[in-house]
Amino acid sequence: MLKKYVFWFVTGSQHLYGEEVLKQVAKDAQEIANECNRALPCEVVWKPTVKSPDEITSLCLAANNDPTCCGVITWMHTFSPSKMWINGLKILHKPMLHLHTQYNRDIPWETIDMDFMNLNQAAHGDREHGFIGTRLRLNRKVVSGYWKEKETQRRIEVWMRAAIGAFESKTLKIARLGDNMREVAVTEGDKVEAQIQFGWAINGYGIGEFVKLVDAVTTEELDALLAKYSDLFDMKSEKIEHIKVQAKYEIAMKKFMENGGFGAFTTTFEDLHGLTQLPGLSSQRLMQAGFGFGPEGDWKTAALVRIFKLMSQDQAGGTTLMEDYTYHLEPGREAILGSHMLEICPSIADGKPKLEVHPLGIGGKDDPARLVFDGKAGRAICVTMIDMGNRFRMIVSEVEAMKPYEDMPNLPVARVMWKPLPDFVTATEAWIYAGGAHHTAMTYDLTTEHMRDFAEMMDLELVVIDKDTKIDAFKKELMYNDLIWKLK
Repeated sequence: MLKKYVFWFVTGSQHLYGEEVLKQVAKDAQEIANECNRALPCEVVWKPTVKSPDEITSLCLAANNDPTCCGVITWMHTFSPSKMWINGLKILHKPMLHLHTQYNRDIPWETIDMDFMNLNQAAHGDREHGFIGTRLRLNRKVVSGYWKEKETQRRIEVWMRAAIGAFESKTLKIARLGDNMREVAVTEGDKVEAQIQFGWAINGYGIGEFVKLVDAVTTEELDALLAKYSDLFDMKSEKIEHIKVQAKYEIAMKKFMENGGFGAFTTTFEDLHGLTQLPGLSSQRLMQAGFGFGPEGDWKTAALVRIFKLMSQDQAGGTTLMEDYTYHLEPGREAILGSHMLEICPSIADGKPKLEVHPLGIGGKDDPARLVFDGKAGRAICVTMIDMGNRFRMIVSEVEAMKPYEDMPNLPVARVMWKPLPDFVTATEAWIYAGGAHHTAMTYDLTTEHMRDFAEMMDLELVVIDKDTKIDAFKKELMYNDLIWKLK
């Protein structure tokens, strides 16, 4: 699936070396590009060696204008004077990875001579290239290591997945059915600035447009989807009419999303005119299909869920909307119980979800159908984005998800329990100091490394809460960040 995302492999050199050396440079670079294409999930396309300012500028313009190009990987096989790169790199709008490697892994001790040294000059060719990247203040990733090593390839793949997020952001359309929940601050934000910075087009639509599609669902469509439900889920309710309502919502919402070219959507229980239930099962199913979702009008979380879904394609861990709901504060066993009223994606389910119908207790509507399950155990991250007024801030909390300590037979929603790193007190205090929201995008597939690469590409402030977090140092980091971003 990820082969539709294309990355260019560009090698730098210069005419000084002569035709024979340049032929060898091209041959070696093609071999490295082919190995990357074989080992990595995205398509890597070798490009002819660039040897002059005009060639470099033309290539960067072509990369900008190619709608399939997600990023550029550069490597200096020989020495490539970096003044040649200035004009090209200044106009390059695609993410860049600087691969610092060399064709040969080992020094050929008995045969090494000056011809070998002149050809294999990445040790200082890449330093020249690195200088101009730093001088131009470029946001780029540097990966150092032998090109056949698994760790080198893994780090390139992390960058690729982040670049996919940046690529997809440019065309992301988010539909808001209803406004933000009244009087809530953290789900608000500057939608114009988000479109300028990230490319997200965030617009509101009347709930009546969705209701028309619900009313138009046919019996044949409904029966076909209900048959799927019986195969996919453990049916634990006899209230089939309530389940039918959510099935209609799912069919209608999928049409609405596909007709409008939307990648993410929001709803709110304060705007349900014409609906008998709050969308629950339907929102869960749309997320499982790859769409982003945010409750109560939270378009920032909806965008993150969608982008993380795309970044983690072909991975099995799962990504979902999440909310820090309640705590377990037993000494030595402190943990967070995450959930939401209805809308947690079953991609993170540990086992087969149960399809149930229960009262909601908020919103004043009929009892909604929803999938009930416990989330799987494993390493994960919870990520939120907030609007700080002069910039957006992404906050990452590394967590250890686990099986709940005990069963919760009277809590009929999807739920996940986790321990935040480094510990409950430090993690929650740091989250609150950073201004973190109660909604997050939780993913088992992506890591802090993915978030660092994505944040650099999108010019986002990033703060991380992990095993090494200390509150005093964390508060200083926030203070320094305020100063830095005011200067920027």
